Amino acid sequence: MEKIGFVDLVDFYVKAGDGGNGAATFRREKYVPFGGPDGGDGGDGGFVFLVADPTISTLYHLTEKRKYTAENGENGRRKKQDGKSGRDLILRVPVGTVVKDYDTGEVIADLDEPGKYCCVARGGKGGRGNTHFKSSTNQAPKIAERGVAGEERHILLELKLLADAGLVGYPNVGKSSIISRISNSKPKIANYHFTTLIPNLGVVVVDKPENSFVVADIPGLIKGASDGKGLGNVFLRHVERCNLIVHVVDIAGSEGRDPAQDYYDIRKELEFFSPYLASKEEIVVGNKSDLLSEEELLKNIERFKKATGKDVLPISAVVGIGLDKLKFNIWERIKESRKLLTDRVDIEKIQFAKPEPVRITLPDRVDIVITRNDKGEFEVKSQYITAYLEKYKKEAKYMLEDILEILEKNGLDDKLRKAGVKDGDTVWIEGVEFTFKE
Repeated sequence: MEKIGFVDLVDFYVKAGDGGNGAATFRREKYVPFGGPDGGDGGDGGFVFLVADPTISTLYHLTEKRKYTAENGENGRRKKQDGKSGRDLILRVPVGTVVKDYDTGEVIADLDEPGKYCCVARGGKGGRGNTHFKSSTNQAPKIAERGVAGEERHILLELKLLADAGLVGYPNVGKSSIISRISNSKPKIANYHFTTLIPNLGVVVVDKPENSFVVADIPGLIKGASDGKGLGNVFLRHVERCNLIVHVVDIAGSEGRDPAQDYYDIRKELEFFSPYLASKEEIVVGNKSDLLSEEELLKNIERFKKATGKDVLPISAVVGIGLDKLKFNIWERIKESRKLLTDRVDIEKIQFAKPEPVRITLPDRVDIVITRNDKGEFEVKSQYITAYLEKYKKEAKYMLEDILEILEKNGLDDKLRKAGVKDGDTVWIEGVEFTFKE
């Protein structure tokens, strides 16, 4: 029965930051003639990380946006000033989140431990400034590298939800009604015993998405549940993982049973099954308070407290009385339990190890393909040159000498002649027109 619970699914896009462009600038100062290149490098783009945070239990806070973007790197500046790298984007997810590539279904990571993290999008490498291209034959390089675009990805998060708070109590005390009113769950509700055959789980939000928790409506327990009667023992293990037990009683005694005796019956089952479970913090909720007059309600609460020593929070799931107070009471206790987990794993102090940023790599060889267009003119195409122009932030017309030198060293003239080029024919290279001369 380990499949108890439901899977929360969220998909969205992540975009890592682009690298900043390198600067192609020259030193310009009084009394310094012939100042050399002084362009700084661009900063790297920010990365996108997911990290398992034990203080959250749902993916609800990630449903507000369709795209999460890290910061771009800054461009390089004159005087050899490098641009600042973009800030990384850290998205927190509950422990147990499985991260997948939405398009391929590939599992990127299983964040099954507090503090475990993964990189889902790498930032782009910042471009180098023109100071890197100075040589004995080129004292004033006018080129600098373009920053590389950061990765963009469509990811899917899957989380098997486990409850933070478990509602326990006799059948038909109104647990399904309560969970339907305070959460996004829509359980089947009817006025007979054992309506609920599996736990209903719902996400409850208090004020803002970050303040969310999971509440489970555990199927009805009766005497002997820990011995296998009435379905309850199947699901007690699910409650065992909760931080808080919300014990629901019918404070009106509408079915002729004594609320205090109901409380003791259920407590006995919990204690028999697991002393650890029985020791968990508990809130006692008296449902169906709308069936009593104010005087009768006060008498029943007093009688219950005298018999059990427990305070009761009176509510009515049908009318809506006391539900906001119930949500806040549950949240305050869960928040305190999460603070203890924060002391064990401080997400703020994690040093995220980064993989290599995205780089533009030039092909291993210079490929040259010659075709003819509709006008009978020759066009020279080369993936190497296309990548070369992408790497350096210049249009082809400003890098003709470099492009021609690369192509000619790799046999451009011979290949043009073999393709049938004659003296005076028009040849196009990366949008620039040439006239072939023998």
